[in-house]
Amino acid sequence: MSAVFTRADDRLGEFALRPLDPDADAALLHTWVTHPKAAFWLMQDADVARVADEYRQIAAHPHHDAYLGLWRGSPAFLAERYDPAHVELVGRYDHQPGDVGMHFLCAPVGTPVHGFTRAVLTTVMAWLFADAATRRVVVEPDVRNTAVHALNAAVGFEVVGPIAKPEKDALLSVCTRAQFQAAVDRAAADHVAATRTAATRTEGAPA
Repeated sequence: MSAVFTRADDRLGEFALRPLDPDADAALLHTWVTHPKAAFWLMQDADVARVADEYRQIAAHPHHDAYLGLWRGSPAFLAERYDPAHVELVGRYDHQPGDVGMHFLCAPVGTPVHGFTRAVLTTVMAWLFADAATRRVVVEPDVRNTAVHALNAAVGFEVVGPIAKPEKDALLSVCTRAQFQAAVDRAAADHVAATRTAATRTEGAPA
């Protein structure tokens, strides 16, 4: 399948998203969603057949879809997009026109790459906002998932507050297009400043 979105990261290279194939990708996804680090995905006990069935249902749903994320051409993350007026958050928050719900999951790796998860989240957000109809991105991670809360804040999300869902207590957060762009600009400025500092130190080092 061809990519529906690509993004070049200044440090980590090309990221892309393509539509998920529930059958062809099920075995790979199974290794991701059942990994201990994916406990908040709530599929720890799933077998390959259940994973395939889950994503067939998403593929058939009119308000929910899933995409496989690629890094430098290889599968590296999962992204889901949904309409919170019809899926996940129906009646649980103050829905506004242009709201889009999102989930993302990075593949488990033996050696983490610094900044990778934030680059993935930035890519997913850029993809969602590439649609002019998207005004806000809405997320509802588990209240205990502090690592994701920090990442969400880094790309511009603002916490609304806790909400109760059947499967978890979630922390509802939203991010507007302007908030995301401001976060991207801050990250770029920080990168330039860090690069200049490193260059100055190198130039000042003894020969």
